[in-house]
Amino acid sequence: MIVHETEPYNAEPPPGALVGQVTPLDTFYGRNHGPFPLIDRASWRLRVDGLVENPLELSLDELQRLFPERNLVATLQCAGNRRADLMEFHDIPGQVPWGPAAVSTACWGGAGLADVLAAAGLQAQATHIAFTGADVSQDTDPPQPFGASIPAAKATAGEVLLAWTMNDQALPTAHGAPLRVVVPGWIGARSVKWLQRITAQAEPTDNYFQAEYSILPPEADPRTAGPGDGITLGPVAIHCAILQPGKDAQLPSGPTKVTGFAFAGDDRTVARVDVSPDGGNMWIHADLDTAENPWTWQHWHATLTLPPGTMELVARAWDDTAAVQPESPATVWNPRGYANNSWARLHVTCSR
Repeated sequence: MIVHETEPYNAEPPPGALVGQVTPLDTFYGRNHGPFPLIDRASWRLRVDGLVENPLELSLDELQRLFPERNLVATLQCAGNRRADLMEFHDIPGQVPWGPAAVSTACWGGAGLADVLAAAGLQAQATHIAFTGADVSQDTDPPQPFGASIPAAKATAGEVLLAWTMNDQALPTAHGAPLRVVVPGWIGARSVKWLQRITAQAEPTDNYFQAEYSILPPEADPRTAGPGDGITLGPVAIHCAILQPGKDAQLPSGPTKVTGFAFAGDDRTVARVDVSPDGGNMWIHADLDTAENPWTWQHWHATLTLPPGTMELVARAWDDTAAVQPESPATVWNPRGYANNSWARLHVTCSR
């Protein structure tokens, strides 16, 4: 793993480790805002309250007994994925310099959030579902648990899980045991780990991290920006990354296999990926793997004939609504470094 911080633990795998459809547990990226909490499974309870007819308090055993287990392969991605590319355009102090691998895919198993909310009797005026984790962040004054909320329409759509397994194993502590939220197609920050409480309410949560994960105008100062100054992040935007060859690779000239992934986000799928061997002057269509479902990445493959010298490989993707990635980091740069979905770029050098 490429460890950016040890406390809190923030790490991503080398890009080449993401070529499989499902990411092994020891390779899955980690994004945290505080230390891992110590949770006693025997005494842990999930509270479901707020605008519900029947507030619930459930142990993990009760959750597993009362609600049918659902399984779903879904990709999670940090909102700051590929922030390092934005930093090359203009500095972003105080933020983790994520490369292209703060993204991973797992097979998740657990209860459907919609089923749990139905059992609690979700009231009509509940338009947002808030989550509170057990991990406490020192980024806030005073410190507070990590939290997020999603619209009730997403929460009850069917694909959102309260997961207790990951790749057919018990959910690891590092990924939120005993229970975490999985919100497919949305930024990873909304998939709250170490879940303790679900609250149905009429407004989005006022948790610090709900508004912190927002796109500010380029001229804004993140230190003084208020909750209403940015665009709150939810669904992931169409983007792609080059996984192989590696950054600044030394290669023989001639045919070279280039591999990457593309992710459309929300419930969209990737429709096309183009790859260029010369910085975007000439393009070829890549072969694109079929999506397992609308909430997973899709890998792509292309063979480029590379001449001797140093060159820039470029990739861009379209989704099934015909949305395409913007060309330049300058277009999407923002002072928190979120949601970089500009063209993927990689420099390599080929020998004669």
